[in-house]
Amino acid sequence: MRRTTITAVLKTGKILVSDGAWGTFLQQKGLQAGECPEAWNLSHPNDVQDIARSYIEAGADMIETNSFGGTSFKLQYYGLADKVAEINETAARLSREMADDDRWVIGSVGPTGKMLLLGDVTEEELYEAFKTQAVALEKGGADAVCIETMSDIDEAMSAIRAAKENTALEVICTFTFDPIGENEYRTMMGVSPAEAAIACVNAGADVIGTNCGNGLKNMIHIVAQMREAVPDIPILVHANAGLPEIRNNETVYPETPEQMKDLIPQIIQAGATIIGGCCGTTPAHIKAIKEGVNP
Repeated sequence: MRRTTITAVLKTGKILVSDGAWGTFLQQKGLQAGECPEAWNLSHPNDVQDIARSYIEAGADMIETNSFGGTSFKLQYYGLADKVAEINETAARLSREMADDDRWVIGSVGPTGKMLLLGDVTEEELYEAFKTQAVALEKGGADAVCIETMSDIDEAMSAIRAAKENTALEVICTFTFDPIGENEYRTMMGVSPAEAAIACVNAGADVIGTNCGNGLKNMIHIVAQMREAVPDIPILVHANAGLPEIRNNETVYPETPEQMKDLIPQIIQAGATIIGGCCGTTPAHIKAIKEGVNP
C-alpha cells in the first residue's frame, strides 16, 4: 500500500518532524576517517539500521538514508563506482525496514563535488549520475529524495530534473548558506535563500529548504526569506546543533536539545513545515523537536 504523500499531509497544516545527523552518528559507531560511509550499507547494515531505528523511536515522521555521497562521482574515490545502484538501493531498503507504514523514507542525495563552472563535468554527466542514484533509491523503497547541502543552482537543478523525470518520488531540495552580514546569507556560490527557493520551485521541487551550516537560530532568518519568495511551497529545515566548536581537540556542537526545542515556535512562524537536524543532532534533539512541534 502506497503511503499518503508528504505534501498531501503538509497541506492539512500538520508540521512534520524529520531525523537528525547520520555522519556524526556513524563516526560514533566506528566509521574511520577516510572510510566510505555509504559502504557501511553493505558491510555494517545493522549499525546503519540502528541509526534509523533510533530516530524512529525519537519520534521522527521520516528518516533519511545512508546515501549522501552515493553518486558515482563520490563513490569512485573509494573504488566503488560499479556499486552505485547496489549501495543506494540497499540504503533505502535498510531505512524502509525500520520505518512503519505511517513514516516516510527520504533518500539522501548530496553534491557530487564537481563544478560545472570549472568545466570538470557536463550537465549530462551530472544528470545521469543523479538519475542512477534516484532510480536505485526508489527501487529500495524510498518515498522521496532529499537533494541536500547544495550550493550551486545548476547542479541542484540537474538533480531535481533527474529525479522528477525518472522516478515517482517526491523531490525535496535544500541549500546550505553561510552568514555574510546582518541577516544576510549566501551559498559558497553566491546564491541567496530567495534565489535558491525560486529556482527549486521552477525546476519542479515539491519541497524546498535549507540544511547544515547554521544552528536553528540562524535558520529562522533563512526560512523566512525563502517563505517570502515562495509563499505556498513546503519548507524543510535541517539545522545543526549550533555552530561547531573545538574543545580538547574535538569538534563539539553546543546546542542542547532543550535549546532547539525553545526555538521551534519561531521556526514554525517563519514558515518551516518539516523540521529536523543535521550535524551534531542526536535522537535526543529529535525527541525535543517533536515535543516542541507537539507540546
